[in-house]
Amino acid sequence: MNTKYFDLINQTFYFPQEEFTLNKDNLQFHNIDLMKLVEQYGTPLKFTYLPQISNNIRKAKTWFRNAMEKNKYDGKYYYCYCTKSSHFEYIMDEAFKNNIHIETSSAFDINIVEKLLENGKINKNTYVICNGFKRDQYIQNIARLINNGHTRTMPIIDNYEELDLLQEQIPGKFKIGIRIAAEEEPKFEFYTSRLGIGYKNILPFYRKQIHENKKVELKMLHFFINTGIRDTSYYWNELVKCLKVYVSLKKECPTLDSLNIGGGFPIKNSLAFEYDYQYMIDEIINQIKIACDEAEVDVPNIFTEFGSFTVGESAGAIYQVLYQKQQNDREKWNMIDSSFITTLPDTWAINKRFIMLAVNRWNDQYERVLLGGMTCDSDDYYNSEQNMNAIYLPKYNKEKPLYIGFFNTGAYQETIGGYGGLHHCLIPQPKHILIDRDENGILATEVFSEQQQADEILDILGYSRKENK
Repeated sequence: MNTKYFDLINQTFYFPQEEFTLNKDNLQFHNIDLMKLVEQYGTPLKFTYLPQISNNIRKAKTWFRNAMEKNKYDGKYYYCYCTKSSHFEYIMDEAFKNNIHIETSSAFDINIVEKLLENGKINKNTYVICNGFKRDQYIQNIARLINNGHTRTMPIIDNYEELDLLQEQIPGKFKIGIRIAAEEEPKFEFYTSRLGIGYKNILPFYRKQIHENKKVELKMLHFFINTGIRDTSYYWNELVKCLKVYVSLKKECPTLDSLNIGGGFPIKNSLAFEYDYQYMIDEIINQIKIACDEAEVDVPNIFTEFGSFTVGESAGAIYQVLYQKQQNDREKWNMIDSSFITTLPDTWAINKRFIMLAVNRWNDQYERVLLGGMTCDSDDYYNSEQNMNAIYLPKYNKEKPLYIGFFNTGAYQETIGGYGGLHHCLIPQPKHILIDRDENGILATEVFSEQQQADEILDILGYSRKENK
């Protein structure tokens, strides 16, 4: 009878896979021996494998190039990185090795852009696409960037007042885009996205505030679907509506030459994950070309703003199972040495699933378990795997430590979890390491941040103030 953990994985999924292989009974991620990391750095441990960021950027550029060649598409493609996915400098340093552009979401993003310019990571040819609801500090920062000569800074108008606010701060001429407020999926609790301007209102807005405005040049229409780029009737229907707006606007606005289709490429969240990226891009490019050809207007340059796709698959977290609690006849709780709420907050906040696998003991028998975190909170748990509706791990054995890994966790988890700050029940932030590979394939690791210590937390809470007086 096949009762080993390896047998379970092998029978349920195609295994090994591109990024997951075995060395005896230990898991490897991109040929990184994870147990060696555990032995060197301990747990809980977060890691970022930097080369995967460049790998995904190059893949997307290739897919778009293939699609444009196939469809004889005359426009250009611009890959932008959505900074809100992860603002860390080590992410930016890796991403901007690939001649890409940047998309911002709020005021302090512009300060990061200025640092990148100062350090030569980006230059005057880099597009800075400024999304989000803009007031006060964000407006001032965008204006400062434009007034200092970065002409490829492009604020995307989210509401009717933003244009006036920008013109008050920018004395010269500047370029803008307009964001479409797409309709949400029928099952969503709202009918229309809170971001952007409604389909029917964009042309009147252009005629009233932009058409004869000598200070403003409309260059881009921005289109983004909250549920991402997926092969559904909902997505294609919204794209068709967007293209109708684009061609109508293009006929009245000669300077309009770009369509931003936003982000939303899914990332691998299960060993059973399937998504045909090339097909989706081929079809998007094809639909845009058909719409423009029929309307007899030039096809637009295409911009994307991939965030999770850029960084998500580069990172992971490793925990040790500290103890097993048998709570009743059916429920066994494996308690980890950290917290899901604090280190993988999306598992708690939006019930997101990541790839979860045992790191060691693949040749041992398995059992069904629940995973619990260390906080005094009943919601601090992870109880099912995608496509399995349960968690199976090698059987708990006090004499044989078990380590588990969560993979493709690189987007949003650090910022939502409050990197460097306070965490629920004061659970310390784990050690974080960076992993790189040189041109000869040799791995190098370095500690980005050590595990949080008690005095750091007490200082944030104010307990050190009296001592310092």
